Amino acid sequence: MRDQVAGDADPGGRRPPQAQKRRVTPASEEQRDAWQSGATPAVERVRPGLWSIPVPIPINPLRYVLVYALELPDGVAIIDAGWNTDEAYDALAAGLKVAGYEMGDVRAVLVTHIHPDHYGLAGRVREDSGAWIGLHPADARLLSGRYDDARVDELVSRERVMLARSGVPPLTVEELSGASMMIRHYVSMAPPDRLIEDGADLDLPGWDLRAVWTPGHSPGHLCFLSPSRRVLFSGDHVLARITPIVAVHPQSAPDPLADYLDALAAVRYFEVDEVLPAHEYRFLELAERVEDVMAHHGRRLAEIEAAVLGAAGGIACWDVTTGLTWSRPWETIPPFMRRAATNETLAHLVYLEGRGRLRRVPGEPDLWFPAA
Repeated sequence: MRDQVAGDADPGGRRPPQAQKRRVTPASEEQRDAWQSGATPAVERVRPGLWSIPVPIPINPLRYVLVYALELPDGVAIIDAGWNTDEAYDALAAGLKVAGYEMGDVRAVLVTHIHPDHYGLAGRVREDSGAWIGLHPADARLLSGRYDDARVDELVSRERVMLARSGVPPLTVEELSGASMMIRHYVSMAPPDRLIEDGADLDLPGWDLRAVWTPGHSPGHLCFLSPSRRVLFSGDHVLARITPIVAVHPQSAPDPLADYLDALAAVRYFEVDEVLPAHEYRFLELAERVEDVMAHHGRRLAEIEAAVLGAAGGIACWDVTTGLTWSRPWETIPPFMRRAATNETLAHLVYLEGRGRLRRVPGEPDLWFPAA
């Protein structure tokens, strides 16, 4: 599952029953084998002018983020950067060296979204290279509330209220609300130099790169499309095997799952030969993978609706969450993942409410009922 307050964790923590998932074709057998074996893949030349650099993520089952280096006439642009640790910085520098560049050659850092494994190292890269940082406005607006020490208590307080209204027991609320505050330290607070709007053509010589706004996993998540090279840099929006957490939380949109499904539909039929995600490995079949992710959420929505329909007298989000099918026993899931699971369940409940399938009776906790 993916932590939505201050970072990323394993998004593969949920497994709806009877899920049928087609395997996508890896574009790199080496990357796929490394992912499956628990190893870190090598730096790869994806195609002329384009490199894939794995950057390690500490204390995280995702293990690494794939940073992409795009060659320019006078240096490189990178898509995402990694967490702000010395290990990550050294790995990024070493990867750039394999490609024939130094950290000082970085001209731009295109951030897909503000989670620490994508944004955390961007400020340090800018300090050492003079590169500009680009981010979607919707995520840029969240930076201070998420990473400013003077404001983080407000975020935790809002999370505490949301968890209480979800029916989380009082002692567990305290445990879950601040469970991932340590992850904030893996970010170097760096306001963007440029705001990248949906459909913007990036000023990168030699590249016809277009920004595609794909909200859901974060309000300002961006993918980057190169029509001439027929590649999509998909960030966390579309991954080869796992699915990103899409959750209601204090900084989310009101109905993030609706946003996410719309954004999936928007990229579904892009004419690309290869998808370059931020995790796992590169793959070929974009439309098929999008269909699988949509089907996954369809099954999850059906499971959650059935839980509400089967409850007499209404049911709280927490009780729905703890009764769902997960990839491991609930008692073995750590606190910050339990919070992410609860917030994701809430996103599915809100989606069903918005489509007239369920209704909510506000309170502490809010109770969910069939719409009729």
